[in-house]
Amino acid sequence: MAPLTAQEISQHNSAKSCWVIIQNRVYDVTDFLPAHPGGSKIILKYAGKDATEAYEPIHPKGTLEEHLPKDKHLGPLAAQDITEKKERPKTKDELRVEREQRMKPPISRMLSIRDLEGVARKVLSFKALSYYASAGDDEVTATQNERAYSRFFFAPRVLRKISTVDLTTKILGYDSPLPIFVSAAALAKLGHPLGEINIVRGTGRTGIIQMVSTNASCSITEMSEAKLHLNQVQFFQLYKNRDTSIAEALIRKVESLGYKAIFLTVDAPVAGNRERDIRVPFAEEDENRAEAEGESGTTGERPRRSGAEEEEEEEEGSNEVGGTAGALLKNDDLNITWEETIPWLRRITKLPIVLKGIQSVADAVLAADAGVDGILISNHGGRQLDYSMPTIEVLYRLRQQRPDCFDKMEVFVDGGIRRGTDVLKALCLGAKAVGMGRPFLYAQSAYGEAGVVKLIRIMERELLTGMRLLGATKYSELKPEMVERVDFEARL
Repeated sequence: MAPLTAQEISQHNSAKSCWVIIQNRVYDVTDFLPAHPGGSKIILKYAGKDATEAYEPIHPKGTLEEHLPKDKHLGPLAAQDITEKKERPKTKDELRVEREQRMKPPISRMLSIRDLEGVARKVLSFKALSYYASAGDDEVTATQNERAYSRFFFAPRVLRKISTVDLTTKILGYDSPLPIFVSAAALAKLGHPLGEINIVRGTGRTGIIQMVSTNASCSITEMSEAKLHLNQVQFFQLYKNRDTSIAEALIRKVESLGYKAIFLTVDAPVAGNRERDIRVPFAEEDENRAEAEGESGTTGERPRRSGAEEEEEEEEGSNEVGGTAGALLKNDDLNITWEETIPWLRRITKLPIVLKGIQSVADAVLAADAGVDGILISNHGGRQLDYSMPTIEVLYRLRQQRPDCFDKMEVFVDGGIRRGTDVLKALCLGAKAVGMGRPFLYAQSAYGEAGVVKLIRIMERELLTGMRLLGATKYSELKPEMVERVDFEARL
């Protein structure tokens, strides 16, 4: 195919003929516009232009080959235009990120997960941080997921031999050096060019189990091939596609690649109202306008729009949840049920099944009755329904009201865990292990693979110290009576 010039490509800038440039290759995505999960508007924003920077952090390798017919692969970008493209001026945010990367402290100074998160918040782009940190509505549940752990206090035991402590455990029958695993979190490439590969390698070096997201920015094949050794364990987090044949094909592929369990997400049939993430395009629009005005020497108000134009735009998006999450979940099945979905999943796979997103005692009981292998008590890090109960509170109520559930299946919990003591509180209440999502995203954003390893070593140190101070040398010695829920209120 003959190279295409930027001028030629720029003529195809509408819904009638939409070409985009990705990694110096040109693609005709006109016919794909109606089917794009994120809607056509996001693609049309780059019609006739280079879309690489917007495309790569969100789409796994091979996406175009899988979804776009070969005749729509139009050929390479002309060499002279590749040179011109590299000279694009950097935005203020890109310059800020570069400055913060140069100034970040050495990883040896990272003493806690909070330290890693603090660095990540500085070096992440505005878009990446907005996606990672976003949560539903007023972000109350996201905040309370963490704060709720401060309501649980220990009753340590003393005068016990604690020189030897066993931190190892089994998760769904697989060995783990610590009672923690990576809970699925999407789009790690927003924070680092290698994305989830950093997490694959970091967990491979330490033996920690990684749960891989359906919406990872690396493909499940890439992540499987990046494993450091054959015995490295990966689980798969499934968003069920509304097209059951697509879902079944994905599960077959997951099995063939050696993933060891299916975590079916049940708390995200639609995306939560994550306003921090949804506002990103507004901020980008304002920054672009300000830069354009600075270059032209003009200043002034936003161009006045007619009432009809504003009304049409408002009506067009009135029922759509925007942001990155809205695009990722657009094709998910809204009609998964206890009666149909769990038996369907049991029929098509022999892998262990865990329900990810249990938020009440009643549903934990239904899960046990359904015969699943485990549940992950989770509210999606507070990113879905705001004012969902903090996950440690749900775990506490399950222990109080239905302790029999812990004998029927493995119970896990994620959301808000930032310290080894948080993990130990969950284990005292009956959790088999805990998942951590955002902390791993922040760690790999700040320091790549080394950040992932550092996070795990921090947790290992804190767990060892915590176990000794609790007077326990193995997890079977952690009992519910070693944790008490306390509300500090004035007593009359």
